[in-house]
Amino acid sequence: MQHTPSSFNKSFPMKKQIVRISIIQSSKIIVALYFLLGFLYTLIGIPMFFMGGQRIKIIAMVYFFGPVWMAVVGFVFFAITAAVYNLLAGMVGGFEFEVRDVDQTPLPPLPQ
Repeated sequence: MQHTPSSFNKSFPMKKQIVRISIIQSSKIIVALYFLLGFLYTLIGIPMFFMGGQRIKIIAMVYFFGPVWMAVVGFVFFAITAAVYNLLAGMVGGFEFEVRDVDQTPLPPLPQ
């Protein structure tokens, strides 16, 4: 039996290694995720603003801006993390994982 590259990969997993992370592109994804997660702070801040005293209202204003500061902090820290990863991956190698091809049979149509 002759093995084609496609059939060979189904039987034997291939090792792959992440040697570099794109700092800007990856950080954009993190910004979007952290911005959405920041809305949890906004939901906490709303009742604080309407039911709290003067000091609590000031804290609530910080919570209102949760999506913005979460996005900014997420961008900065992920950019630093990706840069450090790229530096270390160049010295000791990156994350290593195994992949294999899977059958891509089309899904049945959704019922209407």
